[in-house]
Amino acid sequence: MILAENETAAQSQAAGSSFYAAMRLMPPRERAAMFAIYGFCRKVDDIADDPGPSPDERRAALNAWRADLAALYQGAPARAAGDLTGPVERYGLRLEDFLAVVDGMEMDVDEVIRAPPYDKLDLYCDRVASAVGRLSVRVFGMDDQSGGKLAHHLGRALQLTNILRDLDEDAAMGRLYLPVEALIEAGIDATDPASVLARPEIDQACRRVALIAHGHYIEADRVLAARPAGRLRTPRLMSAVYAEILKAMERDGWAAPRRRASVPRPRLLWLVLTRGLI
Repeated sequence: MILAENETAAQSQAAGSSFYAAMRLMPPRERAAMFAIYGFCRKVDDIADDPGPSPDERRAALNAWRADLAALYQGAPARAAGDLTGPVERYGLRLEDFLAVVDGMEMDVDEVIRAPPYDKLDLYCDRVASAVGRLSVRVFGMDDQSGGKLAHHLGRALQLTNILRDLDEDAAMGRLYLPVEALIEAGIDATDPASVLARPEIDQACRRVALIAHGHYIEADRVLAARPAGRLRTPRLMSAVYAEILKAMERDGWAAPRRRASVPRPRLLWLVLTRGLI
């Protein structure tokens, strides 16, 4: 009963996300595992984003998750991580990937990230997105070679798309994830989020990041086009939906005032039919 309630809570949270339609394509057992992974990610992300607790309190909360995850893999009572017991056992999910997600969230606790160098941004994307992909591809039933490559590229593509879509939301928390190299290339020498986002050159900087994201989408789609073993409908739809969001942002541009890009429902249904069912 507790598991069912927790699954329902995670499903309710996911319902407002762009991942929801893709997760709904999965068989019930795999879908439940994905909701459990999603629920874990939301919980540790909330720790990093909650402005109330002090940094030390948030680090302690993340360390509690590390301890719970270690207990889970040692067969001891796992408390908060208990929802992951079934998926871990059934799909061979790796502890290192869960811990990478926690490490990524701690990057947001340790400092207010503003215009990081690209290698630091890439590490952040690996931890908060590609690590989630490495967990997900095991649920999809993919092998380590194809699944690892898909997780690497699709995770980064999705995270860079989110960064470009959430510029104003992140700036409200004092954060700016655009790489400093893209800002310098666009002629922006500031790193203060409000100042950067008010500059007309922000559009050029964002388009540079969009090109990097497109490169990752291309590589991810190459993996999927090769038809490796596994349930590929979900990652195929995720890639298509987020690529549409990226294209919508490119059409609108990133100069102020910005509007949050989304996929219209008719277009989403078309993507589900063409990418999810065929």
